Amino acid sequence: MTKRDFYEILEISKSASQDEIKKAYRKQALKYHPDRNPDNKEAEEKFKEAAEAYEILSNEQKRQRYDQYGHAGVGGAGGFSGQGMSMDDIFSNFGDIFGDFFGGGGSGGFSGFNRGRQSGRRVTKGSNIRVKVKLTLSEIANGVEKKLKVNKYVACKKCSGTGAADGSSFNTCPTCRGAGQVTRVTNTFIGQMQTASICPTCNGEGKSITSKCTSCYGEGIVKDDEVVTINIPAGVANGMQLSVSGRGNAARRGGVNGDMILAIEEEKHEELLRDGNDLLYNLFVTFPDATLGSNVEIPTLDGKVKIKIEQGTQSGKILRLRGKGLPEINSYGKGDLLVRVNVWVPKNISKDERKLLEKLNESNNFQPNPEKSDKNFFEKMKDYFD
Repeated sequence: MTKRDFYEILEISKSASQDEIKKAYRKQALKYHPDRNPDNKEAEEKFKEAAEAYEILSNEQKRQRYDQYGHAGVGGAGGFSGQGMSMDDIFSNFGDIFGDFFGGGGSGGFSGFNRGRQSGRRVTKGSNIRVKVKLTLSEIANGVEKKLKVNKYVACKKCSGTGAADGSSFNTCPTCRGAGQVTRVTNTFIGQMQTASICPTCNGEGKSITSKCTSCYGEGIVKDDEVVTINIPAGVANGMQLSVSGRGNAARRGGVNGDMILAIEEEKHEELLRDGNDLLYNLFVTFPDATLGSNVEIPTLDGKVKIKIEQGTQSGKILRLRGKGLPEINSYGKGDLLVRVNVWVPKNISKDERKLLEKLNESNNFQPNPEKSDKNFFEKMKDYFD
């Protein structure tokens, strides 16, 4: 099979500087990395090609031989200077490239950056659990500490989560010899490839239990109730999910606990409605109070407060109490309490009341006459009916 030109592989010119070569390799490595292209043989081969090209062109002596004699000057068709290199070798030899580019040691999210350098033993993680948490508007406004009794998998107390009857009830796995993984060497057109996989005998643990714990039967975990204390921040909303790290189900035989997912369920307030971070309250006043003006008491999340109803207040008027709403989560801002004034009209009246109203209705002051200065009156009425 004809090998591709190294400059063509990295998409650079023959006069490229070392910095340009390094940048070009980074670009190709990111594009064809196995973790970004799972089970893609073509991408894997291009990834190896890029690594081989960089291994030659980043070395001035090898680059000179390659420029003069081509592939024959740097080890022929075997590639990588004649050495059969595995994927693990690539990650190990060019770890500085991956570390500089992706944040070091695979922190960029590609597990393959640690291949060949990490322990093969498998670390299990417990499953996540989902818990509904009901909160009142007052709890949402101020934040709250909740103690939840949760039935979940916890580490077995008798064996401390090991699954074994005692500390000597273990044998080293004969298949992987305690490594937790097995390696396989295969021959490819660029040389020998070495791959590693989880040991099928011990499932990556590197050991086996000879005498199981009689309480958890070798699992290391048991079902039990646990009281979990959590702090919920102010400003959460109905349907929001919060993740509490490490408070989920315990893992089998000493792994890492899963997470607890809190599903927020907002309880309805008897008098207040929520609209984002604002609170809404429908205030009903009598016709005389709306006409003459009055001081009335309304509820807030901090208790009752008195507000003034101005003389001649129209039904539908919105009064705003700034900062009496709910806080923005993880912020200092707060919403408002919006009070909508509704003038109460009685359905049944006495004869004397009727005569009084009929007499009042004869006065021009009691005839509808929206103020001309209120340019937004009709817009407000439109919003009222939407």
